[in-house]
Amino acid sequence: MATSLSSGPAPAAQKPQALPPTAAGHVLSQGHRIYFERYGPDSGPAVVLLHHGLGSLRAWKSQIRAFVRAGYRVLAYDRWGYGASDPRPALDLPTFHADIVDLIELLASASIGKATLLGHSDGGTMALYFASRWPEKVSALVTVAAHIYVEPAMVPGLAAVGQAYASDVELREKLQRAHGEKVDQVFYNWYDGWAQPRHLEWDIRPLLGTITCPALVIQGEEDEHATAQHARDLAAGLRQARLWLIPGVRHMPPQEVPEEFNREVLAFLEGVKSSDG
Repeated sequence: MATSLSSGPAPAAQKPQALPPTAAGHVLSQGHRIYFERYGPDSGPAVVLLHHGLGSLRAWKSQIRAFVRAGYRVLAYDRWGYGASDPRPALDLPTFHADIVDLIELLASASIGKATLLGHSDGGTMALYFASRWPEKVSALVTVAAHIYVEPAMVPGLAAVGQAYASDVELREKLQRAHGEKVDQVFYNWYDGWAQPRHLEWDIRPLLGTITCPALVIQGEEDEHATAQHARDLAAGLRQARLWLIPGVRHMPPQEVPEEFNREVLAFLEGVKSSDG
């Protein structure tokens, strides 16, 4: 009969160590500093990660390792006002004009001429604007729960986030870990920015036809901030788009189903590389 060489409870499984960036620091853009991290080989195809409206580059930790293992060069950063980037007095919603200028500066500083943009929620909407304005700089587009107009489902969803921030200690602590002492400014910049009544008329469907690159449109079928029709409208408006609606998933697919998410996005990107070749 086998005997154990140890007594007491088994040790807890070790979490994998964080992948160290190949470069990290700040880029000066329009008078403010943007914090970035780069990963992977300089020779790999570039993927730029654009976080969601209350997020930071920390939101992509499950994606960065998978993409680097697949040979991609990854640029992740905290958009102006978020994370380790400089504070910001207000967001320029819904156009993301200043954020787009920042991205131009970041691409230039990293010597990236063309990249895939992977954007989540606000980051996805920003990616759409960027791909329309700078098509020569975008090889492919992946949007996750991106918004292209305001629909009725978004109004109670926004209010629920506001109530949660006021009452949910765990949520506040989570956001504080990402944004530090400017957490309240981050939250209310986003919340007050989207709560403007004028945004009810906002609709960027007319510009979608100007986006020429291949695109993968992703949304959870249970997304609390948009209906599945929203994603269908986005995919239908793009010239070359594939739609992936994920059953049982809400607004955060990269975090809710990271392995499935990474597998599908990497398969899409490999298909783009094959068609380019």
